[in-house]
Amino acid sequence: MSKTSTIQIQVGLDDNRVPEKIEWDATDKSAERMNKAKAMMLAFWDGEEKTAMRIDLWTKQMMVDEMADFFFQTLMTMADTFQRATPYHDMSNDLRAFAKDFNKKFEEKLKQQEKQ
Repeated sequence: MSKTSTIQIQVGLDDNRVPEKIEWDATDKSAERMNKAKAMMLAFWDGEEKTAMRIDLWTKQMMVDEMADFFFQTLMTMADTFQRATPYHDMSNDLRAFAKDFNKKFEEKLKQQEKQ
C-alpha cells in the first residue's frame, strides 16, 4: 500500500446517548476544520460473511423533510455507484426510478399534511 487516508467521525451524545452533534474529518480534504453533519450512513461489506455492517445516525436537529432529501440523494448516488461498478445499467435506472417515486410520494404526504 503506497498511501493511506484516515477518516475520523466524532459523535456528541446527550445523557440518553442520542446524537446531538456529528462531525467528520479526512486526511485528504482541503478544509482545516471538522465538517458538521446532521446525519450519516456508513456501510461496510464483509466479503467472508457476505453481510453488510452499517452505522446510521442522525441528530435531534434533523428534520423529517431533510431525512427524506438525505434518503433520496443517497439512493440516487447508490444508483450511480452501482452503474459504475456493474454492467447492469438497467438496474441502476430502476433504482433511480424508485428514488424518484419515493421522493414524489414524500412530497405528496407533505402536501396532504399542509391541508389538514
